Amino acid sequence: MYRDLGYYWLRLAIYIALSLCVGSIFYDVGFSFGSIQIFRRERLNGHYGVGAFVVGNTLSSIPYLMLISLIPGAIAYYLVGLQKSIEHFTCFALLLFVTMMLVESLMMMVASIVPDFLMGMIIGAGIQGVMLLNGGFFRLPNDLPNPFWRYPMYYIAFHKYANQGFYKNEFEGLTFPNPQQGVNSSISGDEILRSVWQVETGYSKWVDIAILSGMVVFYRLMFLGIMKFGEKVKPMWKKRIGSSKQTNPVVEM
Repeated sequence: MYRDLGYYWLRLAIYIALSLCVGSIFYDVGFSFGSIQIFRRERLNGHYGVGAFVVGNTLSSIPYLMLISLIPGAIAYYLVGLQKSIEHFTCFALLLFVTMMLVESLMMMVASIVPDFLMGMIIGAGIQGVMLLNGGFFRLPNDLPNPFWRYPMYYIAFHKYANQGFYKNEFEGLTFPNPQQGVNSSISGDEILRSVWQVETGYSKWVDIAILSGMVVFYRLMFLGIMKFGEKVKPMWKKRIGSSKQTNPVVEM
């Protein structure tokens, strides 16, 4: 990973560029009402088992993903002018980190099922696209159609917990001017969460991070299970094909 420039280092450069774009577009966004709107070869060679690969891949990716979370995250966070306390930035960076771990885990799971690289990218992007559509951002939770999109898809989509964690981290405890209700009127961040973004405020942003972390573990375990299953099924499948070729010479023609 360290020697492969395209694996994490190129991603870091791209994310830094993107965060500079986002940070400059929303530079010092302020508190106005308008701003509120706004592994296969190594396994075949017998170098290590599936379990060792999953654990090793997970541990080795952590420092790179943490670096990607901190540097571009800090650029975008402070250029935009979000809450400047260490606690708020720590929560922001943790949400970015866990979300990237989750996406990487999901894509690894897809790659273990779909052997073709291009097809795997398409399927993985499709899965994330479906989750993104019903994660509570493009359409508010109360507007999602029942039963499929609101229950269960809204609660399966990891974007729900990422978005709500980011919203809570920024809006809780703040007060914003509300010119729609009068010159001197204001609206609390908590009211914005409930009425504008329809966020579930019964639990804290740290619970959202914990849920996302649990999803990471779940996806990694699913990836491990799929790899183990494939490890057992593939030899049996090859053996069956080989025996069928021996009993049916026509297969060779």
